[in-house]
Amino acid sequence: MDKQKTEDKKEKEEVVTAPKEPSYYEAVGRRKTASARVRLYVVKDEPLTIKNIIVEKGGIIVNGKPVEKFFPGEVYKKKYMEPFRTTNTLSRFAVSVVTTGGGLDGQLTATIHGMSRALCLVDNEKFRPILKKRGFLTRDPRAKQRRKAGYAGKARARKQSPKR
Repeated sequence: MDKQKTEDKKEKEEVVTAPKEPSYYEAVGRRKTASARVRLYVVKDEPLTIKNIIVEKGGIIVNGKPVEKFFPGEVYKKKYMEPFRTTNTLSRFAVSVVTTGGGLDGQLTATIHGMSRALCLVDNEKFRPILKKRGFLTRDPRAKQRRKAGYAGKARARKQSPKR
């Protein structure tokens, strides 16, 4: 009977482990009417499956598509990779982005904002000053001006006065 108690104690001691690192870091980025929920997945060696798509280290999925198809072109690629280039974490994470609202450019900027915020959650003391200096953590507040009553359809377009 004593042997069984000591074995139970050993099992209980082995179960207690240190708190493990989260499997992903999540943040929200916004721009105009676009918003993006970004998840940075911590990937060890094996590829990760996100929404039935296999993602390697450094891979990015946006709304279920590879980022190259959602934001095509070299200019967009340079923009969305900039937070990782700045923090020197190019192939450390697999990234999943769900973005809604706005247009393509607003969604891209919201995605960059969300990625930067998520990187701050990874290591705030190291990454925050770098990202803040580059302006990636500042939400761009500019939005379309609302239409005013009595104006000709647009926000600041005046009605044409009669000539005679």
